[in-house]
Amino acid sequence: DVQLQASGGGLVQPGGSLRLSCAASGFALDDYGIGWFRQAPGKEREGVSYINVGRKFYATSVKDRFTISRDNAKNTVYLQMNSLKPEDTAVYYCARASRLPFSLWRTPPNYTYWGQGTQVTVSS
Repeated sequence: DVQLQASGGGLVQPGGSLRLSCAASGFALDDYGIGWFRQAPGKEREGVSYINVGRKFYATSVKDRFTISRDNAKNTVYLQMNSLKPEDTAVYYCARASRLPFSLWRTPPNYTYWGQGTQVTVSS
């Protein structure tokens, strides 16, 4: 069975850092694109970052603060989040993409499998 397990969330002060992990099972990570999304209360789910075939993409709001990476040996994708802001507070999800053009990475319906989400709260 295909499964994605997101972890690493927590409470952090503004300016702090967290590293999220997305552990995949049931498929080889390097065969698919993996995206990170987030959803704050009352807001739509938005694409944060995406990695596939060595290409990496970021939402404008997180560019230069977040870094996505992949460890194929551990079948895990990471999201290193630095200089966190209160507006980064959300539930973060990882998801496996269907085959899609890079230009469509932000669109949730293009993802077939989703992890359960991990809460990130940025507050003093």
